[in-house]
Amino acid sequence: MKYVVVSGGVVSGLGKGVTASSIGAVLMGCGLRVTTIKIDPYLNTDAGTMSPFEHGEVFVLEDGGEADLDLGNYERFLDIKLTRDHNITTGKVYQAVIDKERRGDYLGKTVQVVPHITDEIQDWIERVAVKPVDGKEGPPDVCVIELGGTIAHNDSGISDAGDIESMPFIEALGQFSYLVGTGNFCLVHVSLVPVLNVVGEQKTKPTQHSVRGLRGLGLAPDILACRSTEPLEEHVAAKLSQFCHVPISNIVNLHDVSNIWHIPLLLRDQKAHEAILKVLDLQRIGKVPREPKLAEWTERANKLDKLKTPVKIAMVGKYTSLSDSYLSVQKALLHASVAMERKLVVEWVCSCDLEDSAAKETPEAHQKAWKLLKGAGGVLVPGGFGDRGVQGKILAAKYARENNVPYLGICLGMQVAVIEFARSVMKLSGANSTEFDPATPSPCVIFMPEGSKTQMGATMRLGSRRTYFLGNNCKSSKLYGNASSVDERHRHRYEVNPEIVPELEKAGLSFVGKDESGRRMEIIEIPNHDFFIGAQFHPEFKSRPGKPSPLFLGLVAAASGQLDLLLQRSCGIASLNSTPRCTTNGTVVPPVKKPYTAVKKKPLKSLVNGYYANSNGIQI
Repeated sequence: MKYVVVSGGVVSGLGKGVTASSIGAVLMGCGLRVTTIKIDPYLNTDAGTMSPFEHGEVFVLEDGGEADLDLGNYERFLDIKLTRDHNITTGKVYQAVIDKERRGDYLGKTVQVVPHITDEIQDWIERVAVKPVDGKEGPPDVCVIELGGTIAHNDSGISDAGDIESMPFIEALGQFSYLVGTGNFCLVHVSLVPVLNVVGEQKTKPTQHSVRGLRGLGLAPDILACRSTEPLEEHVAAKLSQFCHVPISNIVNLHDVSNIWHIPLLLRDQKAHEAILKVLDLQRIGKVPREPKLAEWTERANKLDKLKTPVKIAMVGKYTSLSDSYLSVQKALLHASVAMERKLVVEWVCSCDLEDSAAKETPEAHQKAWKLLKGAGGVLVPGGFGDRGVQGKILAAKYARENNVPYLGICLGMQVAVIEFARSVMKLSGANSTEFDPATPSPCVIFMPEGSKTQMGATMRLGSRRTYFLGNNCKSSKLYGNASSVDERHRHRYEVNPEIVPELEKAGLSFVGKDESGRRMEIIEIPNHDFFIGAQFHPEFKSRPGKPSPLFLGLVAAASGQLDLLLQRSCGIASLNSTPRCTTNGTVVPPVKKPYTAVKKKPLKSLVNGYYANSNGIQI
């Protein structure tokens, strides 16, 4: 087994996750099987109980693991399926060691950070690295490990791991590099090369200090990945090579690009694969040098840059001030818009600003939110917890239903659509979820019987579950290629009350997807609406750049005037993997291209862009 460790220095938020994913993509392009591990030094067992404002979205894995959003980057870039064990946290490691101590595994010894915690970390890495994640048998060839946290060198000259909880992991990786030996361990250090406006030149001192700190902690970088706004100047790279003791051929520059799909191409163009493969002694297959085959990445990145016709989607949520809170939703929208040859414009609408109370308290924000909502071609209400902003989401669902605007509700977004339908169509003014009003006279959404009200962590309905379609005449089934069932990932404590379903159906709301018992509602539709779908599951977690999620594809198609053709051809997602065309009986049919009017904005130039931000200035 070969290991590539990606660490970060100077500041957080440099894009270590995208860098690690891109390295994996390049190595895959060289014909190697790749797996990934994310190390998060926080004490939480997993990300499940953290607010999205803390670390962004919680990414749900097939086995129900609630993980850091970087695992979503890995799955999307590499098209793999990871497990909860691929996300190592301090909480998990300490819990495992304490459990062993209670069982007497340490034979009465004093349990310490070194060697017991560090040994557990190394054992965990070795155990998880050999798990196949690509659907094939046998262990992968390379494991890419992202080390969370920041390596620094403080003013006192003392090497600093940034966060004190990172220290055991850094020590463990230092020991691990010695354990696996030369030729099996490659350290890629991602660092910032900033430009000070006063002098206008790229500065190397922050990276020098970061590398010095890394060396002081027992790790020496094999490769430097330098983040910068503009391409790295030659003399700057030469200076970094001299002072950081890294060959200039092993210094790669990850400057700002138009979209993140260019990053694997940047690595390839700078021969990063040659540097990594040389360190790992994997340069050749027999006598033939390994060269990355990245034609799909090249086509994908260039295609995204060339898209001109915009499609506006209003994202109505309460975490809109931090776009990473909905990262997978954004990516799923992007995948779908590229497949339908549309430039994605995300309009961020804070659900609180839509509420009637905001008209009095913050009238300007209220007016702006409604203007954004009404100017969008489609409405998406993602998942969430708690009652803040729920009334605004209900109003968004009502607007979409009454005005025949394409609507996709995910998890809570489906539940608020049911509540709104009960209130407006069935005239049940008190209809609500017991999550928001335990005493509601018309409980449309209730707490699931098997849930726990005392234990919060890992007690929801999590992971991949099967949904069965009730017939194949519904839009959802057609979008999934006329499938009879589909497996999607879940994360919820509340569900639609099965007792009220018959009344809802009599009033015109169709429950077209249910679980195996037939009592748990999974998908809703309004038949006489152009596109009004709610899903209890989270389809965004399985969307891939070449395999967009069917429901997101339907939303974007509906918002851009292409849904009829999509449904007429009963086009499965498999036929849309690389180009926005539907195939029926071997006939290739291009989608109808209807002009869609929207205000054009200049694209952001950053490592994480690829779609527009709206006028509220939120960077996405």
